[in-house]
Order: sequence, then C-alpha cells, then structure tokens
Amino acid sequence: MSLAVVRSRAPAAGRAPEVTVEVHLANGLPSFSIVGLPDLEVRESRERVRAALQNCGFDFPVRRITVNLAPADLPKESGRFDLPIALGILAANGQLPPGVLAGREFAGELSLTGALRPMRGAFAMACGTARGELAEGRRREAAAGSNVGAGEDVGADENMGAGESIVADEGSGAGGRNDGDAEAGQGAAPTGNAGARRRRAPRGLPPPSRGPELYLPLDSAAEAALVPGVTVYGAPDLPALCAHLAGADEARLSPIAAPSPDSTPAANAPDLTEVVGQQGAKRALEIAAAGGHHLLMIGPPGAGKSMLAARLPGLLPPMTDEEALVSAALLSASRVGFSPASWRRRPFRTPHHSSSAAALVGGRNPPQPGEITLAHLGVLFLDELPEFDRHVLEMLREPLEAGRITISRVGLQADFPAACQLVAAMNPCPCGWRGDPSGRCRCTPEVATRYLRKLSGPLVDRIDLQVALPALSPAELAERGTRPAEASAMVARRVAAARDRQLARQGCTNQMLGGRETDRFCRPDAEGERLLREAGERFHWSARAYYRVLKVARTIADLAGDAQPDAAQIGEAIRYRRAIELV
Repeated sequence: MSLAVVRSRAPAAGRAPEVTVEVHLANGLPSFSIVGLPDLEVRESRERVRAALQNCGFDFPVRRITVNLAPADLPKESGRFDLPIALGILAANGQLPPGVLAGREFAGELSLTGALRPMRGAFAMACGTARGELAEGRRREAAAGSNVGAGEDVGADENMGAGESIVADEGSGAGGRNDGDAEAGQGAAPTGNAGARRRRAPRGLPPPSRGPELYLPLDSAAEAALVPGVTVYGAPDLPALCAHLAGADEARLSPIAAPSPDSTPAANAPDLTEVVGQQGAKRALEIAAAGGHHLLMIGPPGAGKSMLAARLPGLLPPMTDEEALVSAALLSASRVGFSPASWRRRPFRTPHHSSSAAALVGGRNPPQPGEITLAHLGVLFLDELPEFDRHVLEMLREPLEAGRITISRVGLQADFPAACQLVAAMNPCPCGWRGDPSGRCRCTPEVATRYLRKLSGPLVDRIDLQVALPALSPAELAERGTRPAEASAMVARRVAAARDRQLARQGCTNQMLGGRETDRFCRPDAEGERLLREAGERFHWSARAYYRVLKVARTIADLAGDAQPDAAQIGEAIRYRRAIELV
C-alpha cells in the first residue's frame, strides 16, 4: 500500500482555499478514479495525466489508483490539479524522492506531452499560500508557547523531540503518514517493488527553509511572483520539475523574480485635455473621483459621456499595496484573468447592455463573481443605462449601498466584494435628442417618459451625482485645441489632496460614511443647513438623498480645503440631484 500527499489550491474568487491531493496505490484490478467533488475538467485529468506520464518516460503504475481531493465539500474545477495528481502518482510509486513534496504547493494543467500550460488564478493561489503561511506561523507560535509551558517538568531532550514532531506534522501539509515517516528519517523500511524504487531514488530537495514554495507553469509564474512572502518557481514541463525535485544540480530551477514597477509598461491613459468643452461635467467627474461618489451623465449622442467615463480611473489615487493585492486576486481567479502589466491599475469594466444578471452581479453554481466584483476598487461603467434589463439593474441596489454582494445556492453561499464606483451614461430619450434646440427629437412626451421610467426611483436615489451634458455647438468644436484645457494630472493632484483630508479625518472616503458619521463630519454652517432643509421639503427627498447631498457637499469642501461645507457648496450639491428631473 502506497500513499502520497500533495498540496494545491482551488480557484474560488480570490480566496484560493487549500486542496489536499491524496494519491493511493493499492493492489487489485487496474483502475484510476478521482473523488472529492470534481467537475468534468478535473475528471478528464485521468487521461491527460496518464498520457503525460507515459510520454515523458515515467512508469504509469498498473494498480488501483484512487485520488482524493480534500475537502470533499469544496467544488473543484479546471485542469490545475493535473500536476499535483501526476506528482502524487510518481511519489506514491517511488519515482520521486520521499519528502520532496512537503512544504510545497503545486498547480498546473498538463498537455499530453507533459508540457505545463498557462493557468488562471496563479496570483490568487499565491495570495492563498501567503495567507496559509501566516496562519501556520501563528499556530507554530501557539504550539511552541504551550510546549514551553508544559515542558517545565520534563527533560530538554524530550522537549526537543516533541517540538520536532510538531513541525514535521505541520510541514507535511496534510498529515500523509508515508511522507511524514520518510521525512523523519525513513525509520520504517518500505516493502515490495515500490520500496525498492524508494531506496534507489536520490535524496531530493530538502524541505523549504524560507517560507512556502509554489510551483506553477512557467507562463503563469510571473504574476504569482508579485505576492510577497512566497517563493515562486516556474516549470516548462513535468520532466524539468521532477528533475528539480530530485535534486539534480544541472536541472535546478531558479525562483521567479517579481517584475519591478519600472519594468511594467506605462498605461496610455486617456487625458481630460482630449474632451472638448463640458466643463460642468468635468467638475462633476472631479467631485466623483475625490469622494468616491456614483455618477450618472445624461446627454445627447456625441456629447462626450463615454470619453469622460474612460478618464475617471486616471483621476483616482494610486492603489495601495493591499488594494492592489485584493484587486489582482479577484481578477486572477476569474475567467478574465490578470496580467502583471495591469499591476496597481484600477479596474475599468464596461459590460454591454445585453449582459445578464449573472454576468453583472454574479451567479452560476458554484457562484462566480460578476462585473460589479471585477470592478472592485475601480470603476464600473454602464453605457446606455436604460437599455439594460430592468431586473438586472434592480440587482445593483444592495451592492451599491453595501459594497458587497452575497450569492446563495443550495448548500453553498459566496460573499464577494463590490466596492466599485458606478458611472452610468444615458440619452434623454430613445432618439437621444430631447431638448435639443434644433428640434430633431421626434419622441412624444409619453415615449420619453416611458424611457426614463426604466430606471427605478430607488436605483437613481443611490446615485450621488446626476449631470446633464448639452450637445456641443459647432463653435465649440471649431475651437478645439485653441483653448488651454486642464490635464488629468492637475485634477488628480487636487483629488489626491481631498482624499488625504478624508482619510485623515475619518479613515474612509465620504461616500462610505454612515449616518452617524455623516452627522458628525458633514454638518454645514447655519446658512447651508437652512438651504438644505428647504430643498429637502421642496423636492420631497428621502433620508438617503438628504445624506448623500451632505456627503457630496463635504467632498466639495474638501476640494476647496474648507473645514465645513457652506451654503454655496450645499447649493452645488443640490444641483447634482436635479438633472434627471429636468429632462
């Protein structure tokens, strides 16, 4: 009886929970079965692994092979488990040195020739490995503390032995008895043909001495190397990896170095100077960037709505280390994927108006993140907003308010972050020319009203800034490039200064303030309070609208460097709630 244990991880929307791959070889009729809730891709691993091992010159055991992917209640998908399954078979069959798999994690899809194909989720897997190492370190410290306390009455030699056994058990990754015995010094001599092969096998690599090691396909290792605290190796194929694990000096793999920020090509970000006119909309865009507010732009075709939305990421402050890790992990585990070239760049997602509810907010079974999660810490741009299915739009209510979305399925629940900044654009009517002085609009009032009613009141109530964009006149277009326009870099500096004031004052952006914090930090002066009360009574605002006006006014004051919003700033914030009512 032979058993090998290999550690890997499953792609689960950035969490990358640990999966223990247990390979058992037993006597009996030859078979190859995989258990542990695998999907179709994982079940197909049997044929890929069999062909890869044979084509690479390894012996495929003619025995009863059972592969268990634990925990059994976690759904497993994709071909990432090909590599750990193949290594487990080789280790259980004595073709790899004992103990070389301990303290290391593996993932990768095998081709029939044994080459390792690129995989999604490499960055998320590295994040999970780093988190697992931190948790393991805390457990070791707790165990060491308890051993010191319990060892006051025993000899030093006994304490040392207990400490070694604890470390060895934890280093094995999943408690595999055969790997643990081999690593402890091969105390029990193996029996049978497998035992003979083990005795002939080279000593192999020693256990990792500085943190966990992660082995991935060569084309996927660069993104994982961005995660600190994890040593990442990239292997081109199965024979090269096995030679490295066997300790062959001429076949040693080198750790992958993390790409430096200077080596990442700079993004050709669009600039505000390219937008003709629309000074009022540019002002609203600056306020939205400074306070993290949602923005709705209403205007005719060609007014510049999409151009303005595309320039919002360039106004936002750079990502912190933690934000960059979270965003990259979400993208890496999704079907979108992550590239090191987009490191520290805020996501800008632009789903088509034909998108389904599952595509926009998440769905499927097991649950997968939607566009609102992929835009976490970035911008979600919904162009032609009324053309989206109303049912789909209504599903945005809760995540826009809470910054998270929970998707429940039978026996399974997933909680995804969704703290994105919504920017939406729409025409004032189906033809797009309602209110144009030329009289080009052919929509009746009933048709225009029906068009606007596709947006429910509760959804519009959650959008802080609502701006009407006029059509550009021929004179404005003729003067393009002749008038100096403010560049995005200048606006971004003001936005960064306003954000710094918010973080120093309350630790978050103004848009994230709760009711109690809004009363504390956003209270205007006496004249502003009177103006706000009159506007609330006249326009019949909800409590949500009232507080959102206060938060927008607080952002305007932060841009101006004022300690308290005044009446003029309250008045500007009120105007940003009126655009859709005036269409």
